[in-house]
Amino acid sequence: MGVSMAAEKAEAERLKSVFAEAGALPLDCAIMQSAETLLDLYGEDIRARAYVTHDPNRGEVMLRPDFTVPVVEMHMSHGAEPARYTYAGEIFRRQEEHPERPSEYFQVGYEVFDRGDQAQLDAEVFGLFAEVLQPYALRPVTGDIGILTAAVAGLQTSQARRDALLRHIWRPRRFRALLDRFSGKTPVPAPRAAMLAQADPLAKAGPVIGMRSEREIAERIAALRADAAEPPLPRAQVELIDAVLAVRETCSFALEHLRDIAVDMPALLPALETFERRCDALSARGVDVAELDFEASYGRSSMEYYDGFAFGFVCESRPDLPPIATGGRYDALTRRLGGGQEIPAVGGVIRPGILLEVAK
Repeated sequence: MGVSMAAEKAEAERLKSVFAEAGALPLDCAIMQSAETLLDLYGEDIRARAYVTHDPNRGEVMLRPDFTVPVVEMHMSHGAEPARYTYAGEIFRRQEEHPERPSEYFQVGYEVFDRGDQAQLDAEVFGLFAEVLQPYALRPVTGDIGILTAAVAGLQTSQARRDALLRHIWRPRRFRALLDRFSGKTPVPAPRAAMLAQADPLAKAGPVIGMRSEREIAERIAALRADAAEPPLPRAQVELIDAVLAVRETCSFALEHLRDIAVDMPALLPALETFERRCDALSARGVDVAELDFEASYGRSSMEYYDGFAFGFVCESRPDLPPIATGGRYDALTRRLGGGQEIPAVGGVIRPGILLEVAK
């Protein structure tokens, strides 16, 4: 028998009070959120994960799929600095791939907006979550999307190709498909090759149908031709990306392994310095980084805003359950939603319903 909504809500309020005692300001966000903001951030993919409906006055809206985006919007519009927030409430996610999972559940969060020492702030947030979750014998795992983005930024290829890979870091299958195409492992599809071989692909295309204008179509064709003219991404470069993605060790060994990779990819070095400072800050808070797991690809399947440190807490005896808690750094999100302003930010969420499930 599952956990009742009443019990889940009570646990959510308990956790919220813990974060409030740690100095966070309690707040709430509307259940109905503007779909425009989320669609601008994540594209049409978000429709597969959220409940979208039409409001006669507001246009397209979504049932709140997450708290972080509305919290960032609120802070960037009138929040003080520095600021720490906590919240508890229901979120709504479509579960087409996992129909056995609930589509409505509680989420409790702790978010920090602060321009101070970022390694120390990462360690503060992780340390607080580790303390709150310590009684439940969960396995913590960490990652750093910033290391992967640094690796992509250092590739010896065009900026257009680097930008395409960076856009799809949070879509592992699409990212792999692009790597295979850019390296020549996957040939250009025959219909595309035939189109690009024509002197004027639009000459016999007929009338324009759909949302794109003829100019936009022509620009897309020009971009495809420019990409087709690019030399293949060297295989050695792809192997370096694969080596980064394959790192899955404790933090101490992972840092050593990544430094070895950086000998051939020096673009990694600034991100590794950040990783090392974070490890030192975690150690200073009593976290044994020699035993703390690190996975270079961790966080790539979350909501697409973690762009640096990422962490989670999982129950190894219940592999059928999603992570009990997740979190990380999302500096770029404040820039996207800040209207010309930005501030470093890091935080995380706990699912109280799953916490109660594993505590049985």
